Amino acid sequence: MKILMTCDTIGGVWQYSLELIRALAPHGVEVALATMGQPPDDSQIQQAQRLANAQLHVGDFKLEWQSSPWVDVARAGDWLMQIASRFKPDVIHLNGYAHASLPWGRPVLVVGHSCVLSWWQAVKGRPAGEQWAQYKVAVARGLACADTVVAPSRTMLLELERLYGPLGNVRVIHNARSRMQFRPAPKEEFIFSAGRLWDEGKNIAALRAVADEVEWPIYVAGPRSLEEPDPPAGQGLKELGILDEQTLASWMGRAAIYALPAYYEPFGLTALEAAMSGCALVLGDIDSLREIWGDAAAYVPPHDARELAFAIRYLQRDERTRRTLAAKAFSRALAYRPDRMSKEYLQTYDNIIRHKSPQPIGITPRTPRLGEPGGPIVWTKSA
Repeated sequence: MKILMTCDTIGGVWQYSLELIRALAPHGVEVALATMGQPPDDSQIQQAQRLANAQLHVGDFKLEWQSSPWVDVARAGDWLMQIASRFKPDVIHLNGYAHASLPWGRPVLVVGHSCVLSWWQAVKGRPAGEQWAQYKVAVARGLACADTVVAPSRTMLLELERLYGPLGNVRVIHNARSRMQFRPAPKEEFIFSAGRLWDEGKNIAALRAVADEVEWPIYVAGPRSLEEPDPPAGQGLKELGILDEQTLASWMGRAAIYALPAYYEPFGLTALEAAMSGCALVLGDIDSLREIWGDAAAYVPPHDARELAFAIRYLQRDERTRRTLAAKAFSRALAYRPDRMSKEYLQTYDNIIRHKSPQPIGITPRTPRLGEPGGPIVWTKSA
């Protein structure tokens, strides 16, 4: 089987894509992985090149949720169609929405990892404004054109149906992470968190607010906005910047508590990594995280800094409860395995292939040539 898969390199979708591609390899699945948005860094390129069953294609195009993206989205569509005409995939696996409406001539699977409208409602407490009207139309059209829509949680699937109308064939397939990288180590007295510091949905600001009210230091890893001023030296939580996967796993392995008081997290890969690393979880009290973790985490209202501080202090002082919670999270994390995820995706691919006969792939004439401004840069793994 051959799959054309799209993704961006910011956040969990990149790790999800690599994990899935790696788990599909024993089943003879070959993948053309096409990235858009921020180009992968050297470390990410090396990660992709280590995948025996993947070709990496890097396009310099804005993502559909970025500012004024629609010219780039159209040009990216032409580029993707060009890849498809050469690669001849059996299935189109889109980790985005807008390109599902292209004339693929192949079964199309759309995975709804997140969306602007659900993020806006969760974080801002109100519907997104008219500036997102074109985005809403493009997402709704893409979802309507998909042969199957997958989401990593039932909560996210219900949000897509609520915001964009009834969907056709749907399925929940949980994300997964390999235990090879993330393992418990002797625990140390600190709290850890990871994610995009500039993303209000992650609510790192709440950790900053309580950092001086808890006994243990709080460390956070992840990119910060270039426009955001540096925090005063020696105050608040300690920022580690962007960590490579090995260093991130080391921090998680040593952390006693992992805190993610998120307003918005459709699945939460970093919480899964932390649970595999033996951390006790303190999470935002939102439907998706309760769905994924059940009674294996402590939950706090994302807007309530006092409750967050109380929960962290309680676990700091009560080692028995902390260890019990960490053990529950570790046990629950074992269910989110890459082999299980790949099996469910293979079933979904097979199902949509059986129900849709392949047609000629449509090619439009606006594809930019290599080297033109905004044109694609392509790395293809040689055989």
